[in-house]
Amino acid sequence: MTAVAIWRALGGSDARRRSLWGCFVGFSIALWTKTEIVRTGLNNSSITDASILLKHYSAGAAILAIMYYIVAVYGQYPADGEMARAVRVARVIQRAATKTALASFALMTITFFTIVDRSVPSDRFVSDHAGQWGATAYMTVFYVYLGSASAICLYQWAGAFRREERRLLRVGLGMMAFAMALGVLYSFGRMLAMWVWLADRPSVTAARGIESSTEAMQLLLFVLFALGVSVPASEQGLRRARAWWALSRLYPMWHELMTAFPAIPMEPPRSRYRELTRRDMDAELRLDRWIHDVADAIEKLRHHVPDDLMAAAKEQTAHGAAAQAYWIRAALAAKAGGAPAGPVAAFEQPAATDQDGEVAWLRRVAREYGKSSPARAQGLLAAAETAA
Repeated sequence: MTAVAIWRALGGSDARRRSLWGCFVGFSIALWTKTEIVRTGLNNSSITDASILLKHYSAGAAILAIMYYIVAVYGQYPADGEMARAVRVARVIQRAATKTALASFALMTITFFTIVDRSVPSDRFVSDHAGQWGATAYMTVFYVYLGSASAICLYQWAGAFRREERRLLRVGLGMMAFAMALGVLYSFGRMLAMWVWLADRPSVTAARGIESSTEAMQLLLFVLFALGVSVPASEQGLRRARAWWALSRLYPMWHELMTAFPAIPMEPPRSRYRELTRRDMDAELRLDRWIHDVADAIEKLRHHVPDDLMAAAKEQTAHGAAAQAYWIRAALAAKAGGAPAGPVAAFEQPAATDQDGEVAWLRRVAREYGKSSPARAQGLLAAAETAA
């Protein structure tokens, strides 16, 4: 949670990112208060059981940040059509979230310092205070706030999960919705247990068993929520990684083509290292430009080769990508040898339904280009010129 909070702090300043950052900061503080050194240090301080109050403040603030995240996501849609109900819920949240949170924090503070028995520092607050009405009242305030907010998040994310068609985003929404379902069970389950304990005080073993099992549920909630929020971001990261890998595979062929036609690219080609590590342009955008650069260079090369070169390349190779790679190498050799511009020569380019298909084909061509023999390309060029 701490690592994700730091990562989110560097990710931008729009409403969604600020809300998620606040959520992860709050949850990370709450988790740090569970560690032994922080927990025992705070509980034995001048404010007995201070870790409990700090944990609940930070968790409550995290839930409030989630409320603002929901408003930022759903509040921007028009109030008609399929999203109307989600919008209405978001607007209700916007009006009530802050006031409800502040009222809950105030009531928690009052009950904590007045009716909760804190005569002895507690290491396991829920089980150590089993059967005590003051602690039950205090925890009831917190659990009602936490459980209600979790239920609202569950409602919104479960609805978005049903509507979403993109696979990774759907997975992320499903994990977040399941995490909030655990939050509802955790909050109201613990609250119910504490009220039952008022009527029938449990043994220490039974109380700690329930506390430990619900604690495990809460920790699973944190893991699922962190992963669920990160999955949609990972989708964009995977796209960028695939684009970067495609750039690295296309670079040798692209560089030679751009060297032959330096007027095509927007700026002179750099070394492989500088091209692959530059940060002034998104990798997907650069890949799109490289695809167009290669297409423009091929169109120019078609004026420097005989019309039979593609047919000769297809006769000498096993598949289309190799034929195209040899055509490009032979055409570059013809241009470098001073072949004058002439009529447009034949060239075969398979149709691609989308950019992914186009990139996949170019990567095959670039791979064959890297394995092609310059001598064999010169032979193909000579054969085509003879036939012409």
